[in-house]
Amino acid sequence: MLSRIVIQNFALIDHLDIQLHKGMEVITGETGAGKSIILGALRLIMGERADLKSISNADKKCLVEAHFTIGEDFKYFFDEQDLDFDTESIIRREILSSGKSRAFVNDVPVTLDVLKELSSKLIDIHSQFETSQLFSEAYQFQILDSVSENQKVLESYQKKFSTYQSLKRQLQNLKQKFADAHKESDYKSFLLNELNEINLDEIDFKQLQNELSTRENAEYISENLGQIIQKFHQDEIGVLQSFLDAKQKLQKISDLSPKFEDIQKRFDESYFEIKDILSELENELEKVDIDPAALAEMLRQMNLLNSLFLKHQVSDVESLVEIRKQLDKEQSGFTHLEEEIADIEGQIIQLEKDLEKEAKELSKLRDKGTPNLIEKIESLLKQLGLEKAKIALERSISEQYNAFGKEHIQIMFQANSGFPMKPIQSAISGGERSRVMLSIKKILAEHSNLPTLILDEIDTGVSGRVAEEIGKVMHDMGKNMQLIVITHLAQVAAKADDHYKVTKMDVDGLTRSNIIPLNEDDRLQEIAQLLSGSTVTQAAISQAKELMGE
Repeated sequence: MLSRIVIQNFALIDHLDIQLHKGMEVITGETGAGKSIILGALRLIMGERADLKSISNADKKCLVEAHFTIGEDFKYFFDEQDLDFDTESIIRREILSSGKSRAFVNDVPVTLDVLKELSSKLIDIHSQFETSQLFSEAYQFQILDSVSENQKVLESYQKKFSTYQSLKRQLQNLKQKFADAHKESDYKSFLLNELNEINLDEIDFKQLQNELSTRENAEYISENLGQIIQKFHQDEIGVLQSFLDAKQKLQKISDLSPKFEDIQKRFDESYFEIKDILSELENELEKVDIDPAALAEMLRQMNLLNSLFLKHQVSDVESLVEIRKQLDKEQSGFTHLEEEIADIEGQIIQLEKDLEKEAKELSKLRDKGTPNLIEKIESLLKQLGLEKAKIALERSISEQYNAFGKEHIQIMFQANSGFPMKPIQSAISGGERSRVMLSIKKILAEHSNLPTLILDEIDTGVSGRVAEEIGKVMHDMGKNMQLIVITHLAQVAAKADDHYKVTKMDVDGLTRSNIIPLNEDDRLQEIAQLLSGSTVTQAAISQAKELMGE
């Protein structure tokens, strides 16, 4: 339960520190006194966005603390979020003068998402302006499910449904990706085939260039090599014969002087080098192959390479190899994409079988819970002055799975006999709406472990005996939970276990709001004032005593 509220520097509140208790707690006060400000501060604890305008003094930070007494059944959440668990836990929000907001649970910083999740398990604030939630399908399912004893099945179903939705989104994205890839697949496949046909791994581009140059000039090379060799081998005047004659003459005079001997050795070396060169030239001449078919193939290969260089905006074979690898990878990924789509489609089919089974189980349990819910609501409405009111639940099969199974729901309402049942949003009036909402809140409270419920003027639009019955219902609710009620009705305030009053006064020229607990005498005066207005009459005091059971 909510055991303490501390508020500093928030709107009209300079400092507020109030202790709360179990049971039905009532808060009263004049319109504009600051009741909504306290609720606004509590909504910060529930993770709502902070507004810099909420800070009263811009030179100081704004602080809101909510102290909760909780049981061990909440420990799992603290463990999941790596928070320190304490049966006396504190949620704190701070708004700095810079506008920055911080949140803490037991002095450990947390995100707003964690704050929202935790606070939703501890407290629910319902305002008179929030009865429109009654018209939402999700809330109507929540009402029916609260009495249908189907929580385990519903949790299992919703877990699977969440996975189902996620897989459907994945499948849609993959199919779009597949469609986009398919548009380019044919062209990329063509490019890959082009690169594969030329066998890039076995091509030495420099060598290919050299061989092509040789073959293109084979006749010219052969002609010149032949002439060179011929000059070397001509009788008497050939280069080799002349060199040999010179070598022999030089050998004859080498013994006459050491300097000729050295020249002769160098001449011998040159002679053998020339013979070796000649031999090499002869070998090259034999290799020269004038083959038009081979030349045409080399030209085709070179032209293809140059075309690929131009197409892919590269200048070497290595870059083409990398492009081929990338294209091959993309084509493999395309195949993998098909496999992934097939795998997810298989998972979805299996999930649909599981969802179908659990959706049917949910429907069966709701069939059993529906009469019980209708009986409870109509009984409470009768107690609250709507003796002729009738409730019905229309459920229809849905074509698609949703968060609540494979069906839709519509609460039908009839306030008076002789009128047709209509969807509740079009059949209910303002005064009826608050009583229907209170009945539903009571039923939900009976079937949930929510520690604290705050009802903000949910009793608006009623008076007299109905107001007294509303007070009795609220008091009954307070036996099983902490119920905090903000009201202007004396009949409701009289049924409280504890009573607090919000006041507004001028302090040092500034308007300030505060909340104070009332003792029995103060409480009597406050209830009498609610009955009679600003002037408390003796009749109002007597009526207040009667309402309070004195």
